[in-house]
Amino acid sequence: MKKVLVGALASVMAISSLSCITVAAAEKPFEGETITVLVDTDFTRIGFDAVCEAAKEKLGLEVEVETRVNGSEGDNVVKTRLVAGEMTDICYYNSGSLLKALNPADYFLDLSDQEFMSKLEDTYLSTVTVDGAAYGIPFESAAVGGIFYNREKYEEYGLSVPKTWDEFLVNCDKLKEAGETAVIGTYADSWTSQIPYLFDNYNLVAEEPDFLDNFEAGTAKWAETEAGIKSFQKIADISKYFNEDYTASTYDDGVDKIAMGDGIHLFMFSSFLPNLYDLYGNEVGDNIGYFAIPGDDPENVGATLNITSSFYANKNSENLDAVLAFMEFYLSDEGLDAFSSVQQPNGPYFVKGYELPDTVFRCIKEDIQPYFDEGKTYPAAEFLVSVKGTDCAAICQELGTGQITAEEAAAAYDRDCYKQAMQLGLGWKEE
Repeated sequence: MKKVLVGALASVMAISSLSCITVAAAEKPFEGETITVLVDTDFTRIGFDAVCEAAKEKLGLEVEVETRVNGSEGDNVVKTRLVAGEMTDICYYNSGSLLKALNPADYFLDLSDQEFMSKLEDTYLSTVTVDGAAYGIPFESAAVGGIFYNREKYEEYGLSVPKTWDEFLVNCDKLKEAGETAVIGTYADSWTSQIPYLFDNYNLVAEEPDFLDNFEAGTAKWAETEAGIKSFQKIADISKYFNEDYTASTYDDGVDKIAMGDGIHLFMFSSFLPNLYDLYGNEVGDNIGYFAIPGDDPENVGATLNITSSFYANKNSENLDAVLAFMEFYLSDEGLDAFSSVQQPNGPYFVKGYELPDTVFRCIKEDIQPYFDEGKTYPAAEFLVSVKGTDCAAICQELGTGQITAEEAAAAYDRDCYKQAMQLGLGWKEE
């Protein structure tokens, strides 16, 4: 009997010991494994590094980062390494039309059947899905375009957030009559002139759902589409409310003007918020609110988004299990918390159900997040079509300074896009 008890005790101890080893292995299933990630020189690492540290703590996984140059030269590096079979385990690259140009099915893993992909917002998924296959996960939060405004001034003049474009113009008229600069113009930095047009895409698609597909095919034009002309018309509409020095004012001047209350509305995207808070502090930053560029339908007001670049899994990686585990962790609450703890998000994340931390900027949590909760978001056109004319900023500046009409601007942009379509070999018919 004693031998039996001793034997049984030994067996229990052996099972217990084995269980401890199994639990320890399960806690860090990728201990000692390393995956590689290729990023560009503009890649902001602080939030990403925090996620990598958290992943190492939980999974035992090391992440090694390689850097490539930015711009067209960097694009060539990516394409060359993909063709040569020398890509890292994970590739950081654009979402949207530039992804499609890479022929992703040849190089990247289709993530559609991964459970963690069901957490992602449809707005984001539309920019990393090609021929029904979803390839990417978002690097960071959304950057939301629209109209940022001074809350105190709105309260002072008894204004409400407009639900239509006409209501917005009425607000601007009241502000102008009171001696205020209703809209801040920053045309010394030409790229800012495009923002009212670029971030009106939600309204364009709401009115003309097939326009972007037809435009890509070369069968539709901005100048022949009422909703398309409206997007350009908004630039003309706001020009009469600009600050007198708008042609000499820079982006930095615009941030200063809205912070100091020297202008009430600034057409911008939410990536400017960290700069605003860093320069002027929480009290000033919290005084800036946001609303999407409204259209004609008060029941359908939505925000147009800049889509973050994404991470793509190399389908030929020898470490796919580790790559997928890292991607799943990256999208988890734990991963997003790690990111947010060191790097303020520019907007809501594209992950359903994730609650933004209390430290997030006020207008993101109070004003922008509701658009995501209600499903009222859509990507900017450049993430959905491959053609964006190179002269867009110059055309928008001419429009905003009164040199051309909205119809003429739309026609000029059509001609600009036609040139690029020819360069891309899209086979558009001759004009």
